[in-house]
Amino acid sequence: MRFLLPLALLVSVSAATVHLEVDGNDAGDGSGRRPVATVGAAVELARKLKAARPADAVTIEFGRGRFELAEPLRLGPPDSGLTLRAKSPGKTLLSGGMRLTGWREDSGRKGLWTVPLPAMAAGQWYFHQLFVDGQRAQRARTPNEGYSQTAGKLGEKSPITLPFKPGDIRPEWAQLPDARLIMLMKWTDLQVPIRAVDSASHVAELPGGPRPYWMDEPDARYWIENVPDALDAPGEWYLDRKSGLLSLLAPKGVNPNRATVVAPRLREVVLVEGDAKTGTPVAGLTFVGLTFSDADYDVPADGMISPQSAVPIRGGFRATHAVNCRVEDCTFANLAGYGVDLGRGTQRWKFVGNTVRDLGAGGVRIGEPGDRQPTPFDACHSHEVTDNEIVRLGRIFAPGCGVIIFQSGTNRVAHNHIADLFYTGISIGWNWGYETTPCRENVIEFNLVERVGQGKLSDMGGFYTLGPQPGTVIRNNLFRDVQSYRYGGWALYTDEGSTGIVVENNVAYRCKDAGFHQHYGRDNVIRNNLLAWNENHSVMRTRVEEHRSFWFTNNVVIARSGTLLGSSWGGTTNQFWSDGNVWFDTRLGTDAAKYQFAGNPWASWQARGQDPQSVIADPRLVDPDRPELGLKQDSPAFRVGFRQIDLRDLGPRPKQRRK
Repeated sequence: MRFLLPLALLVSVSAATVHLEVDGNDAGDGSGRRPVATVGAAVELARKLKAARPADAVTIEFGRGRFELAEPLRLGPPDSGLTLRAKSPGKTLLSGGMRLTGWREDSGRKGLWTVPLPAMAAGQWYFHQLFVDGQRAQRARTPNEGYSQTAGKLGEKSPITLPFKPGDIRPEWAQLPDARLIMLMKWTDLQVPIRAVDSASHVAELPGGPRPYWMDEPDARYWIENVPDALDAPGEWYLDRKSGLLSLLAPKGVNPNRATVVAPRLREVVLVEGDAKTGTPVAGLTFVGLTFSDADYDVPADGMISPQSAVPIRGGFRATHAVNCRVEDCTFANLAGYGVDLGRGTQRWKFVGNTVRDLGAGGVRIGEPGDRQPTPFDACHSHEVTDNEIVRLGRIFAPGCGVIIFQSGTNRVAHNHIADLFYTGISIGWNWGYETTPCRENVIEFNLVERVGQGKLSDMGGFYTLGPQPGTVIRNNLFRDVQSYRYGGWALYTDEGSTGIVVENNVAYRCKDAGFHQHYGRDNVIRNNLLAWNENHSVMRTRVEEHRSFWFTNNVVIARSGTLLGSSWGGTTNQFWSDGNVWFDTRLGTDAAKYQFAGNPWASWQARGQDPQSVIADPRLVDPDRPELGLKQDSPAFRVGFRQIDLRDLGPRPKQRRK
């Protein structure tokens, strides 16, 4: 929708600022005395103002309150240089949803409230999320807690067959096109309708197939959502597409007519789009102090089997072909996918001091999976993601990552707090093998990454890399509490083809499978890291290759369970090299004769040429419960080359200290 206002109205707009208030009027001129009421009107005024006074910097200033968007806020090349800011940071919300009112309580069932969708024909508005007083409500699901488990492996052909235990899946659910079976599988998930149910053989049919080999889990966990007979727990809701009737089983004491109940209408709240046909980017946008919320998601009618990292799910704030933009002190909340999506052709964005929370998938998404040889205009690179709080992720699509970088280089991810998610904290690269891609020279530093996995998925890392990445450095980060479901709770994880990466000065502890794991790769440098209290193993190497896997030098490794080395450690010093390390197992003390390194006694291990100058000694932690505090001054680690790790600037910094 375009708002055509007379150019004469622009003369009273002072200091090149358009004012926007929830109680404004779109017939106003955008001045402080006559603010407009809608975002569309404000953008139209800003464009006219920019055309009339091209030398001026133009600002849209948002007043306090909730601005519900009928369509995404779209910004293109004509908006270059525009600033959008909240008059009172944190007090302005741009919502992709609509508040629902007019609820009625069911006379026969206390706490069950219903409302018809307003001003829309039945079936024309369908959504997958509902928010009650800012909290995501649960779509009706069964079981209410925990999971059902398959009675065997899924079938290999199309349609996919699922053997289930009696009573877990009902035949009538196959008649509900919006019912969803959600299954967790190793490092990803499956979200599909139920096509048919054979009650006699206890087999359900699911769309898709032939299924990928990696889906093999004989007792995979799943649950069913969005069936009416599962509406049985306080806080759950169900939407009937045909009737347009929404039902909410309200928590005790909650009256939805007095609460703020919001249903999303939009898939994106903000779309920043350059002109790919003319090669004209959007440039120099600035967003300050705004909150972006309440966006939904779409999946195909046959559902979705995500390959990894919730890659088919895009962001609620999405940009393409946009350069030199800044997002600062904003909040991204209650979005269904990733929070921020810097896609094809985005370059040199600064994403600083923001809060990204309560998201359906991951936090920040950079680049495109398939852009292995982009043109200069299409290339995505050189972003700075710093000083952000990125928490409570994967609430719909569990495999979402805190920050994921696809085919993109020269980015810096620093001083962020990434926590409370079910898959990888920071993921870099999207190439399985040794093919050259644009993913290179990324710097990951001073991030606090914690509470990753939480036993929900498998095969994850505090950080995770794929493919050759010359010049990429991961340093001075703290990774802790990475807990997988079956396997693969690793802190430092160089996966398939990871090459040319430096991993240094990191602290990693209380992870399920290992502090460091390399599946396969080439010439990575793992040095001066402190790995403590990791459960099954301390260090892992999976595949033996002819070339050198990595150098593992000047690290401190402390164990109290499992083995120091796990998986495959064949090969010579030309295939991996370990030296200058401190190894210590609290169960064995300092008696070197008690130690085994991949089945080799310490003396035999050294005779193989490994760890000739390393020592077995207590490294003397300042505080065993907080390894990040480092080592005491008399630690033997300093005598073999270890340097104290500086984590004083870990996580988000106060605004005055941001660079």
